[in-house]
Amino acid sequence: MGLHGDDEPIYVISVAARLVEMHPQTLRYYERAGLLKPTRSSGKIRLYSPREIERLRKIARLTSELGVNLAGVEIIIDLTERLDALNERMQQREAQLLTEVERLRNQLQAMEHADGRGV
Repeated sequence: MGLHGDDEPIYVISVAARLVEMHPQTLRYYERAGLLKPTRSSGKIRLYSPREIERLRKIARLTSELGVNLAGVEIIIDLTERLDALNERMQQREAQLLTEVERLRNQLQAMEHADGRGV
């Protein structure tokens, strides 16, 4: 995502609120409800990352478009994040298994070639 990582806290609350078309008080409310955890600067200023901006957009979609209450939002976000993490781990495991299959194929071909059977 541009020059900044998705987790780098770069937006003050007024900018974050403008990006997601919410009032800054709404962001504070979501933080109190446990839906957000903005980083605090040394001066106690809330700083939001691009990932948190996307999370705010997801919260807005769930509450505005689908009519989900905040308890439901928390459950949905938790489950989707867990699903994303599982999916990522599954993709990593799949890549490991494909690498192992390729290694074993190469080993088998080398053994067949050494036995003079060819491939």
